[in-house]
Amino acid sequence: MRSILTDSNIRLQFAGHETFPLRILWLRKAYDACAEMPMTRGTFQEHEAIARFGVGRNMAISIRHWALAADVLCDEGGMLAPTDWARRVFDLKRGFDPYLEEPSTLWLVHAAIAGKPELATTWFYAFNGLNQTMFDRDMVVQGILEAVRDRQGLQVSANTLRRDVEVFVRSYAARGEGGEDAAEPLLVELGLVRESRLAGQFEFVRGPKPNLSDGVFALTLWRFWRRWYKTSPTISVEQASYAPGSPGRIFKLDEDSVLERLTRIERVTEGALIWSDTAGLRQVARVRAPNETHLLDRAYNAVKKAAA
Repeated sequence: MRSILTDSNIRLQFAGHETFPLRILWLRKAYDACAEMPMTRGTFQEHEAIARFGVGRNMAISIRHWALAADVLCDEGGMLAPTDWARRVFDLKRGFDPYLEEPSTLWLVHAAIAGKPELATTWFYAFNGLNQTMFDRDMVVQGILEAVRDRQGLQVSANTLRRDVEVFVRSYAARGEGGEDAAEPLLVELGLVRESRLAGQFEFVRGPKPNLSDGVFALTLWRFWRRWYKTSPTISVEQASYAPGSPGRIFKLDEDSVLERLTRIERVTEGALIWSDTAGLRQVARVRAPNETHLLDRAYNAVKKAAA
């Protein structure tokens, strides 16, 4: 983790959300704004943003931040346009889930945000750098400060991190006292973080995640593999379970749950990735690059077939 956060080629970010957690309809709004033609980044800052998005300027900037962090929009030279997967999911006529009603969409959004160190660095650190199940806000702040201590040219204050950590907590942990933020943050539905009985303490909820489809798992595994182990022909169970950015880490799956899903990986990827367990060596081998379009199809077809 330290080597990732001290890598000068990786741009860390501890702001941009204007202290707002990601809300339910924001990704829909961001997609709609850029679906017909690319828009400038300033589209989310102009006076017209209030009318376009139905929110204030700061919230409009937050919408842009989360759309980029969730890989719903991509920034190409200052012009924002939907990513391929966003078009396949959000298109009103042919999209898998235009109104974010399927668990697969929430898992993919979470994986995009927590699976990479850029844009939402605190989210990446919390899911991939904290080894404890129980944590508090200060533990996350101090952990990040320690992790980036030796990074040259980076100046981040404890106060900035405290604000960022507060938004992280509000993004995932349901609030018992009610209020606007209790109902609105999109990723609370995943149940990945909950408040502990101890005041000020939170805990990650580890386990099998029944509504996480094999398609989403396989797609996340492949993206993790492609970024962090690009030249490796194999990925071990341990790497898929515990390495930063792995599906085991970001989905908070226990090792047995990761193992169970890896044994199905050949069927899910149509032979692109193959599970093997010989002489005590448990790993997945890469035969070829999986078809990401096919994996996205699997992610949603599995949900629809189960509901049929």
